[in-house]
Order: sequence, then C-alpha cells, then structure tokens
Amino acid sequence: MNNETPASHPRGRHPLMLTAALTVPLLAVGACGTGGGTAAPGASARPGQSTVGSGTSGGTSGTPAPSGTAGPTTTAPSGSGSPRQISTSVYFLNGEHMSPAPRTVPAPATATGAVRALLAGPSRYERLHHRTTAIPSGTALHSIAVHDHVATVDLSSRYDDGGGTLSLRARLAQVVFTVTRYPSIDKVRFELDGKPVSSFGGEGIVLNEPVGRADFEDVSPAVLVESPLIGDGVSSPLRVRGSADTFEAEFRLKLTDTSGHTAADVLVRATSGTGTRGTFDVSFPYKAARSGPGLLTAYYVSPKNGRPVTVDTVPLTVNR
Repeated sequence: MNNETPASHPRGRHPLMLTAALTVPLLAVGACGTGGGTAAPGASARPGQSTVGSGTSGGTSGTPAPSGTAGPTTTAPSGSGSPRQISTSVYFLNGEHMSPAPRTVPAPATATGAVRALLAGPSRYERLHHRTTAIPSGTALHSIAVHDHVATVDLSSRYDDGGGTLSLRARLAQVVFTVTRYPSIDKVRFELDGKPVSSFGGEGIVLNEPVGRADFEDVSPAVLVESPLIGDGVSSPLRVRGSADTFEAEFRLKLTDTSGHTAADVLVRATSGTGTRGTFDVSFPYKAARSGPGLLTAYYVSPKNGRPVTVDTVPLTVNR
C-alpha cells in the first residue's frame, strides 16, 4: 500500500453530466490496510486550534499543485515513542458545497486516518457553524489501497443507504476530496464490502472509471478556500489559498472581526476562471478593531446586477 502526504490538486472545470443514470466512472484494484468507523485523533476542531497556513491548499484538478501552495504540517511527537502527526483536512458540506475542516492524523497511514476522521463527522464547533455530512452514520472504512495514483476505497454497504441525487453525489465528493489531498492520489475507485461499485445508490449513479475532483464541480463552491480552515486563529497579514471558478477569474475576500467591523476587503484574481477552475494564493494586511471570533467571506460582484454574491465563508479567530 502507498502511504501519502497531503497536497493540493487544482483541477479544470469538467462538470459531470447528469442523465437518468448519472455517469461517474469506476474500476477496482486490490485492497490493503485496515479501517474502521472510529474517530481519528484531532477529530474535534476548535477555534484557534491552529494558525493560518496550517491547512493545505487545493482545487479541483488531478494535476500536481503549482509551487507556492500550502503543503501538510507535520507535528513533532509529543513524547518518546509517539507517532508522527500530520495536519490535513477532511471535507464536509457548507450548504450544498464542499468545505474543508482541519484534522490531525497519525503518519504514515494518513489517507486512512483522514477517511476515518471524515466518517466520524463534524465536530460540535463545526456543526454550530453549519458544517454537515451526507455520509450515513455508521459507515465504516475497510481499507484503502493505492496503485498508479488511484485509491481504491472500500467502505461498508451503509455508505450507499438512502438519499437523493444531491446527497449521493455529495457523499462521493466528500471522500474524493479528502483522499485526493495526498500527492500520490489523483482519483478514487469505490468498493462496498470488498465488491467493486458499478451503480451507486438508488439513483443509479454509474461508476465505470476512477473519479476525481473535476467530476464534482457541481458540489464545489465557486471559490473554495482551502487555507485558513474553519476555527483557525489568524493574524495580519492574512494569507488565503484555494481554488476558484468565477467570471473573468475575479472575486473578493472580506474579513470581519468580532464587532462586525470590516478589517479588510480585497480583490483577488485566480489563475483562470469563466468555466475553468484556477488557483489563488494571496496575502493582505488587515486591521481588526477587536480580537475574537471573525469571518472570512469569499464573494463576487454579480455582472448582471452589481450585487455581492457570497460563495464561501470560513469562521476564524481574528487577532489584532
């Protein structure tokens, strides 16, 4: 089995077409490793638990991240014999779109640990900030095996229980986004109880080939902030990284502090847009009136009516 270290994967926009039988690809490879449905270490995210830049950046592409984007954070062992810890992200839902949340998992089986943390669900803090999961409670991970940059993820049959098209696609995307944070993995094949999946759920989503992030552009926000992550503590200057697909590749980032004061509001341009997802990595100063809970908002100005359209929000702890 190939063990991985998180990295970002910006992707082009190739939305999957929905038909009476939704087509999302899939094959199978041999499995290795172990899994389970228990929470991984660090599964309870809290405000201020890490500093800006502790997350990783990414997008929706199967290609390696461009230089300058964030990588994983390795935590030194807390004591003799303690396993090395890797800071990574798992993906929940903010509304109907993917939203990363921080987790710490033991190396070297980091992808396995990340999926276990994903299956444990959002923390109380994350739930209070509207992060949810489409993955049915009780879903267990059997194994993850990686070959030629494709991960075969074997989950219990509970994974495809119930839900309509949006729920089914969202739960597939949650696993795909979480696993493809690792540079050795570009795409995912699914198995249920050791059997390759050819038709997923009652909606009949067809999985004929491995799937990647680009296959789930419909559940990706127009601006996907990958760092900082929900609950992070930040200070000026603030560095923000992620991916975006907006009109003419432009959007804005606004930071508000605990008093509601706008500490910064800046124009950002991604590497591409208007139908093609690009990446962004920007730093900007801010001036907060008070330290405390704040909010990073990604939005664009509608070309039709000039009104702001919010596309992603990240609750933070803002330090003066």
